[in-house]
Amino acid sequence: MKTVELPSTFNAASHFVDRHMGEGRSGKVAFECGDERVTYQQLAERVNRLGNALKTLGVRREERVALLLLDTPEFAYCFFGGIKMGAVPVPLNTLLQPAEYRYMLNDSRARIAIVSEALLPQLQAIPTNELGYLQTVIVAGQPPEGMLQLQKLLDGSSPDLLPEPTHKDDAAFWLYSSGSTGFPKGCVHLQHDMVVCAELYAKAVLGIREDDRFFSVAKLFFAYGLGNGLYFPLAVGATSILWPRSPSPPNVFSVIERHRPTLFFSVPSNYASLLSYQREKKPGENAPDFDLSTVRHAVSAGEALPAPIFHRFKERFGVEILDAIGSTEALHMFIANRPGAARPGSSGEILPGYEARIIDENDQPVADGEIGSLLIKGDSVCAYYWNQHEKTKDTIQGQWLRTGDKYYRDPEGYYWYVGRSDDMLKVKGMWVSPIEIESTLLEHPAVQEAAVIGVNDGNQLTKPAAYVVLKSGAGEASQVGEEIKKLLASKLAPHKCPQWIEFVSELPKTATGKIQRYKLRAARNQD
Repeated sequence: MKTVELPSTFNAASHFVDRHMGEGRSGKVAFECGDERVTYQQLAERVNRLGNALKTLGVRREERVALLLLDTPEFAYCFFGGIKMGAVPVPLNTLLQPAEYRYMLNDSRARIAIVSEALLPQLQAIPTNELGYLQTVIVAGQPPEGMLQLQKLLDGSSPDLLPEPTHKDDAAFWLYSSGSTGFPKGCVHLQHDMVVCAELYAKAVLGIREDDRFFSVAKLFFAYGLGNGLYFPLAVGATSILWPRSPSPPNVFSVIERHRPTLFFSVPSNYASLLSYQREKKPGENAPDFDLSTVRHAVSAGEALPAPIFHRFKERFGVEILDAIGSTEALHMFIANRPGAARPGSSGEILPGYEARIIDENDQPVADGEIGSLLIKGDSVCAYYWNQHEKTKDTIQGQWLRTGDKYYRDPEGYYWYVGRSDDMLKVKGMWVSPIEIESTLLEHPAVQEAAVIGVNDGNQLTKPAAYVVLKSGAGEASQVGEEIKKLLASKLAPHKCPQWIEFVSELPKTATGKIQRYKLRAARNQD
């Protein structure tokens, strides 16, 4: 199995930030964010200033520092500044509610939180007496009385800092895994994990280069976005285009046409939204479509990419979407489609450096073509869940990570996702994949999004039910519904056809764009 060799004493900030000074990239732009440009020299100096500021505030080695930051260059300063001085930054999802932040701040025991000004109200909504550890809040922007300003701390700190001599297996940062239910789990990632992902996926599969320009719709707090928008470009001295605002289609297309990325990363729901959006035209005007000509690779993850979206995107923009699967626990991809060899609807092939097993209920390997539970092995898997001993044992078993996904592998080595372990349906004694039904629903031109769950009929037998979001101007729902039923009947076996189709304005999703089918199940059970 391919491995990544690193010295025992290793600090990730030295690898991703400091080395560019000696490799001649001091003046090259590392980040573009609107009109702001940050060179590699400025990045290195600000990382050092942030590390020194944390030392001045008494932060100790291995102490957690919470980051509630939008996708701006400040995220990079705080993330790598914390790692460089030996602390453990903990990026937090920027789309949560105060109760969730209260849980994660107390769970991580962070004394210091660095927060974007726009997100500060979420922390201020938490009663002080409910935060057992937080003492200092640093604001990126204008702070209220009693809080520190990030810019003043940077200005008042030294631009010189030697990296803490951490071990390659020391904790470097945490990421909270969203999970499907309950509070998230803190995945403890090590100093070497980002290097493994950059080498085995970004370089080996995408062929990233110094002249690449990265744009990730997935935000930096998300494991997928952290690679795409932060450490992948820094791994080769490339440029990352950051966008702190919403990933609406007008915004995304505007960033692409202004900043001209060569690598574009998004999630299936966003690709569907982009496809449903057209450039506004004045009466009689023949305006061209959005220009994605600079994009050499588009990547999708977070949820399986339906084949119809792959085909529509390629037909409209001339760009193949390379679907892949990763996880917060594994940090980034472990199975991926390769450029020029993509199989629409599949997750691709196992990455060199990782191993995969598909097993049955008795933990025995299944034959190609048979559905089972996916386990993977690789050096980027987190060490454990913080303070979750039993869940760690259930999920990380020796060298193998139980992904919680149901898959089958075809004879040519491509892996096909069929749903989460708790999303799969057993209909008339046969496994039914919600993904297969959803993909078929998306073949109808009026369907923008779809989700399928299992619902008990009058005999307490599971039958598929579909929730459908129609595109704007799709026409009468009753007529479209009849068309959809005919499409399903022509494409699927009878036991796979939904017994109920409900049209909704939106589907419940996680902050990273995954459809929360369990919420649909819960709502159905309450009816």
